[in-house]
Amino acid sequence: MGMLKEFKDFAMKGNLVDIAIGFVMGAAFKSVVTSFTGGIVSPLIGLIFKSDFKDLKWIAKDGILNDAGEKVGEVAILYGDFLTNLLDFIIVAFVMFMIIKGINKTKKKEEPAPEAPKGPSQEDLLTEIRDLLSKK
Repeated sequence: MGMLKEFKDFAMKGNLVDIAIGFVMGAAFKSVVTSFTGGIVSPLIGLIFKSDFKDLKWIAKDGILNDAGEKVGEVAILYGDFLTNLLDFIIVAFVMFMIIKGINKTKKKEEPAPEAPKGPSQEDLLTEIRDLLSKK
């Protein structure tokens, strides 16, 4: 029974719950961000490069056309797709950071522990008791 209670205490810690909420919200929010970057940001950046941003690539080895008219054997680095995914990640990470920052501001701040009362230390009291006992 002790292990079950220990697991419950671990699972209900604030940080673990924050991570779980952030993970679920991040996964749901990713589709919104992907739509935003794919539908709005990529076409605007594509205007600069005169092509679709996701289709940007550096061709290391050109392919050849086969009988069906398809290009085969091309070796390319798809940096446009990588940059789009990187932009998605940065947007999601920033929004999740702002949400967690807002949640942490609304949480009740812990009050600092009260200071130890002023007066003689424990050692001083023990010394005084020893001296009183030695007088008897």
